[in-house]
Amino acid sequence: MPATTETGLLGSFPSPDLFFETATAYQRTAALKTAVELDLFTAIGEGAATAKALAERRTATERGIRILCDYLTIAGFLVKLSDRYELTLDSATFLDRRSPAYLASAVEFLNSEAAMEGFSHLTDIVKHGMPEAVFGVLEPEHPVWVRFARAMAPMMMMPAELLGQLVGAPAGESWKVLDLAAGHGLFGVAIAQQNPNVRIVAVDWPNVLEVAAENAQRAGVADRHESLAGSAFEVEYGTGYHLALLTNFLHHFDAPTCERLLRKVVDALVEGGRAAILEFVPNVDRVSPAVPAGFSMTMLGSTPGGDTYTYPEFESMCRNAGFGDVELHALSPTFQHVVVATR
Repeated sequence: MPATTETGLLGSFPSPDLFFETATAYQRTAALKTAVELDLFTAIGEGAATAKALAERRTATERGIRILCDYLTIAGFLVKLSDRYELTLDSATFLDRRSPAYLASAVEFLNSEAAMEGFSHLTDIVKHGMPEAVFGVLEPEHPVWVRFARAMAPMMMMPAELLGQLVGAPAGESWKVLDLAAGHGLFGVAIAQQNPNVRIVAVDWPNVLEVAAENAQRAGVADRHESLAGSAFEVEYGTGYHLALLTNFLHHFDAPTCERLLRKVVDALVEGGRAAILEFVPNVDRVSPAVPAGFSMTMLGSTPGGDTYTYPEFESMCRNAGFGDVELHALSPTFQHVVVATR
């Protein structure tokens, strides 16, 4: 964490470090994106440990590679020993393409023009409450959501496995599962892999459902994975569902809109059926923990009324929608939580 004060011979005095680091933080984003595009972390993991070796392997200048790797070391992605670079544990796990937990493809969406556009006009957004250009991406079958589904899938593999375990999928009960705004479909797919007696009905736009269907086929559960094309707010789900998945979806909307969708989910569930709501859930102070609380800025810059919601807010939405018991579960070691609401 950057310090805001320093201590010297004359005692404590303010430091401009935080201001400078924040004002130039765009360089940190650009450095990570460039390293991913060059597949630099994989090259280091394979043994190209010096700037010269990396430059030769990636057809780049030695000066450029040296400065980039030094910066990534400062940022905490690399360790430098003399003139050699090594991966940190996190970088080896998530940024080396050979790792089964590789998730660097997420930068294709997180740092895409569509995702970053609003933040170049943040002053106007704060004044008016929403981005001017946001409604385009909310149109049916906007291609940004296909990019989202493909790019973000690796990042969701661990949460999907953990969510399946949390809701008891390995117990093997016969379930009909509704996967709303399924995107890449990995949450439904993980549950189907853990439980051979599960049938998944995935709801999303037709072009996005193609990605979910591909992942279901790859995972060997395509025969138990159905597609239901359309808006989660408009399409008829049918009834008889034992579990509904709402994963990283409700934060796109204001609370009344969330309640409207949750009422529809209640009507689709059997008595005793559950909704599993995976979300960024900050503490009631709304400034901690840092990642869930800070996600509200993402919603300010990219949605008309989305937000991060505290557990008491989720509990209120669920009860207003007709759910009975509502529980909050940490999804460790991720930074997300699951609200489980029972009809």
